[in-house]
Amino acid sequence: MKVTESKVFYRNFNKRLSTIVRGKGIYLYDKEGRKYIDACSGSVSANLGHGNEEIAETMGKQAATLAYTHMHSFTNEQAEQLARRVVEYSGQDYEAVYFVSGGSEATDTAVKLARQYYLERDGRSCKHKVISRWMSFHGNTIGAMSVSGKRGLRQKYDPYLFDSPHIEAPYCYRCPYDRSYPQCGLRCAQELENCILREGPDNVSAFMAEPIGGTSLSALRPPDDYYRAVREICDRYDVLLIFDEVMTGFGRTGRHFAMEYFDVVPDILTFAKGVSSCYFPLGGVMAGSRVVEAIKKGSGKFTHGYTYSGNPLACAVGNKAVEIIKRERLAENAAKQGAYIKGRLAEMAAELPVIGDIRGEGLLIGVEFVADPATKQPFPAKAGFNAKLEQAGMKLGLALYPGGYSINETSGDHRIISPPINITAAECKLLMDLFQQALAQVCHELL
Repeated sequence: MKVTESKVFYRNFNKRLSTIVRGKGIYLYDKEGRKYIDACSGSVSANLGHGNEEIAETMGKQAATLAYTHMHSFTNEQAEQLARRVVEYSGQDYEAVYFVSGGSEATDTAVKLARQYYLERDGRSCKHKVISRWMSFHGNTIGAMSVSGKRGLRQKYDPYLFDSPHIEAPYCYRCPYDRSYPQCGLRCAQELENCILREGPDNVSAFMAEPIGGTSLSALRPPDDYYRAVREICDRYDVLLIFDEVMTGFGRTGRHFAMEYFDVVPDILTFAKGVSSCYFPLGGVMAGSRVVEAIKKGSGKFTHGYTYSGNPLACAVGNKAVEIIKRERLAENAAKQGAYIKGRLAEMAAELPVIGDIRGEGLLIGVEFVADPATKQPFPAKAGFNAKLEQAGMKLGLALYPGGYSINETSGDHRIISPPINITAAECKLLMDLFQQALAQVCHELL
């Protein structure tokens, strides 16, 4: 029988992918009949798992009623309702929500919004530079990649990227300044002030950060007072604070939004992924009153727009997803199951001497692997630790999220454990049993 050649332009033509034909709950099923625990929620995005019948029904009804309006000419009830629902869920008094199709568009929107805020407020402001952190990821459009800090992703496209200064991340396990917290005096936060002064406060519009890190450094969580110091610095130099909560929002970290851990409210907050649990492409930007009011009292127009902004079908899915997350108290479940996972990992670290650091919150848990926990010596890249762990997991029916190259982007292995936030205790135990088996196989091979 002749095999039909795929016409899909894949990210990696050298990697053979299983064809998934259906999903239910935390499980994915391929066409050969194998099933996998989705231990990473796709790309840390399928917060409600797969095959949710409430959402499927909502999609069908909305598609039959109204699937599209262009926000330049019309509004729609679903967008209006979701904007109110998202602001309420945030627990903060945000003034307005701008809907987009995903995280990269949300980043671009936030960058443009920060720039226009100063133009509207001051008339001819020079403020335009957005500072972010090395080893951050804010999306794959040219704008979003410009503010992202993964050198490996940026390198090929560097000629197209705009000037965006970067500072070191609060990577306490491997402090870039060879200090220890709290004796370090939050040097990583003070570097923001140094960067603003180098670039000139009159040129800097915003500082963008993931409150708890995503894939680049696997759920990196800074010290509790890091963002309070950052907020003070931003206020001192009239710089907007932007939180990228694309991965951390809507219950993922055990709170409604990760900003709650730090008692800091950003001027602009981006979201995506969990808002629709990826049943439909959807993202957005929440903006505080001073940002929105500057535009209202100025030109009255945000010079920006996408074809699918405020799409009624996308917003209907978002309304149902957020309703379920809130109704079923899934942030609380994420906190509970995440505590169990951390406990299991701590137990495993005593038996399998490759776990160097356990970090994150809720069901965004990062694990960094090392060849020697005492010295934090990483495995050499040629050892292929991450690839071996992925392969071992797949054979056991466990899909894990990739991570690595956190040390000078040449070595360093880590993984995110981030199943759907409605995972049950029994499912969580099975997930960790399989993870332990996979890790033990890799340890047996490498040690």
